[in-house]
Amino acid sequence: MILLVLILMPFCAGPIDWLAGRRSTKAVRWISLATMLVGFLISVWLWTVNRNAGFHIWFADLNWNWLPEFGIHFHLAVDGLSILFVTLTYFLGIVAVLVSWTEIQYQVGFFHLNLLWAVTGMVGVFLAIDLFLFYFAWELMLVPIYFLIDIWGHEHRHYAAVKYFLFTQISGLLMLIAILALYFAHHSITGIYTFEYGDLLDTPLPFGTQMWIMLGFFVAFAVKLSMVPLHSWLPDAHTEAPTAGSVDLAGLLVKTGGYGMIRFVIPLFPQAAHAFAPVAQALGVAGILYGAILAFGQTDLKRLVACTSVSHMGFVVLGIFVWNSLALEGAVVLMFAHGISTGALFVIVGALQERIHTREISRMGGLWSVAPRLSGAALFFGLASLGLPGLGDFVGEFLVLLGAFYVSIPLAVWATIGVLASTFYVLRMMQRAFRGPNMAGWRIADLVPREDFTIAMMIVVVLWVGLYPRPLLDMFRPAMVRMENYAGWRTH
Repeated sequence: MILLVLILMPFCAGPIDWLAGRRSTKAVRWISLATMLVGFLISVWLWTVNRNAGFHIWFADLNWNWLPEFGIHFHLAVDGLSILFVTLTYFLGIVAVLVSWTEIQYQVGFFHLNLLWAVTGMVGVFLAIDLFLFYFAWELMLVPIYFLIDIWGHEHRHYAAVKYFLFTQISGLLMLIAILALYFAHHSITGIYTFEYGDLLDTPLPFGTQMWIMLGFFVAFAVKLSMVPLHSWLPDAHTEAPTAGSVDLAGLLVKTGGYGMIRFVIPLFPQAAHAFAPVAQALGVAGILYGAILAFGQTDLKRLVACTSVSHMGFVVLGIFVWNSLALEGAVVLMFAHGISTGALFVIVGALQERIHTREISRMGGLWSVAPRLSGAALFFGLASLGLPGLGDFVGEFLVLLGAFYVSIPLAVWATIGVLASTFYVLRMMQRAFRGPNMAGWRIADLVPREDFTIAMMIVVVLWVGLYPRPLLDMFRPAMVRMENYAGWRTH
């Protein structure tokens, strides 16, 4: 039942916040913060008590008949891979509430309703094992994120919200078609209608059928992951969203795409995925390079940070489809670390915009002299983003590159060039926005204690992953071994 609590808490707290918002906006914020904190503590508890669970398939499992005549179950389960992202979801949920504390001043109750329901959908995606329930949770994320962008976003929020909606809705419908195709194909072979993940894993599909269904899943996940060339919604949505929305988009929403590829594409369609791997590898490397070039050319600080996600998610795609367990583990670590480091950069950009009311890099400069803590935090997370050793992103990128090297030296070389390219956009960001002369005469407040606390939490996590990733790797490695057994990956 603990898994049901993880989903019902934010789902029920949302309407309570909406009603409470008519009387006290302060109460709304505290209710949301308490909900996220309790969810985070439950996730950490599940992580802690199961850290030595070994190779048991699920740490916790809830399976109720929902519509048994259609083979639909309300089936939630958690293993080392899913608990990792559920914990990240609630941690960044706490961050999202804290950074919106003063930024959101109108329709506060409705804002927190959407924030909590977005978290509900994301937790549902990470816990759902029945494919119908997974699709339900997948679509549940869509509407609250749309409202977060469209109502509380910036200048071009309506365009960005509609673009995000169209990209994700169309790709989601494609995934629904693929789920139904797998559902009926399984029935034609076994005589059983089911959406159960465990039953569908062993469906002996003809190669051509497997390839077409796999592509339906892959495209839907690739859109969410912002994989080149399906990435164009991401810079607009991240740039125009409020800070809390950007944190959830960069830190969590794009991770659902990577999670879907690992959880569903590889185990359900191993032969098709293996045959498609060279194409996915090429797209991953293209994303690494193109994202870095795109980020370097930006004049909007928030858009620059958004474009870095395109490059980092290229590493994730490469790590998943290199067909090597080292690279796969690197992809998972990178998704986790990127959620923290890029989420923190959005927090910093949001705090800066709240003070100077602009995101244009050309209007900045010399901010280090007036806001040293804010600028120092930007430097720290900028270095994390470019993969500085000792920080979280480095561990993920290093494992991906090492795994890629074992499979294809040219792939590893091109991906490494992408790492080098990230140095240029981070240095450009720091030099033009925070260093140099204060030509505009900015006099702004540095980080307040609430912001200091938020940034400090994220710094601790990035250092932990960078300096001692062993607990992280040990938690999800059994799940990765099961993936290897289904897909026949090269082990290290």
